[in-house]
Amino acid sequence: MSMFRAGSKQAHDINLLWWWMLAAAAIVFFGALALLGIAWLRRDTPGLPFFGARESVAEFMVLTFGIAIPVVALVALFGVSDIYLIRQTSPPASKTTAMTIHVIGHQFWWEVKYPGTDVVTANEIHIPVDKRVNVVVTTADVIHSLWVPRLQRKIDTIPGQPNRILFDADRVGVYRGQCSQFCGYQHAKMALRVFVQRPAAYRSWLRGQEKPGVKPADQLEAEGSQVFFTSQCASCHTIAGTDAHGAIGPNLTHLGSRTSIASDTLSNTPAHLAEWLRNPQAIKPGSLMPDLGLSHSQVHELVAYLESLR
Repeated sequence: MSMFRAGSKQAHDINLLWWWMLAAAAIVFFGALALLGIAWLRRDTPGLPFFGARESVAEFMVLTFGIAIPVVALVALFGVSDIYLIRQTSPPASKTTAMTIHVIGHQFWWEVKYPGTDVVTANEIHIPVDKRVNVVVTTADVIHSLWVPRLQRKIDTIPGQPNRILFDADRVGVYRGQCSQFCGYQHAKMALRVFVQRPAAYRSWLRGQEKPGVKPADQLEAEGSQVFFTSQCASCHTIAGTDAHGAIGPNLTHLGSRTSIASDTLSNTPAHLAEWLRNPQAIKPGSLMPDLGLSHSQVHELVAYLESLR
């Protein structure tokens, strides 16, 4: 999540502004320390070095360093940050973007929808490189804030108020994002990943996500499917192509193809998935995922089924 490794023009401009602000602050800070040092060394000598006790020089220094330079610096900072940079990072006009995605904040995970398709995923955003993407953010409950430091500034998700931001990545890679507005007990574990892909790889991913959930391929997966539908999982989650149409938890249609679970709290491995199913509250206390009281064999079967959903 380092903001110093920008993956877009917008993040690069934010990074550049930060460095200029740091440089200016360093000059002021060390300049003040130098003046304090000079004052201490000359505490028994009246007046300034070289200029002596000339009142006009002292007045000039007050006007220059106390008024003129701060005014010029603050006006320049306002122009760069609140005019130029805001325009560069502001939501785009829809006609200038190649695609639009919707991101919905939940306590404590992210839902991602691709308008014009039936694709719904969770905690992972996929976009093509060098494409302007209009990201529309909303919330299903409280205020959240989507922030992917290497791509853009943050944008708040406010109840009843859709907000927009531009993703315009110029480098292929994986960029981590985080909710940056306190939203409850598990706010710190509400993360996501943005996958910036080559256009061909992105189209391949999208085609795969449009397919319904795969049917069990063996007896173990079939038993896991039965556990899923008899243990109330289907009342909270959706798996396209099945009778599971829950809207409380993440869409699980292609869970097996994701790299993480529990909003990037754990990597998506059979061991971690089993750990999550056995006792989710030990991993994310306060989340809506309940302890279903599954037996060891039921967890094993359910993991096999969920991992097959690719």
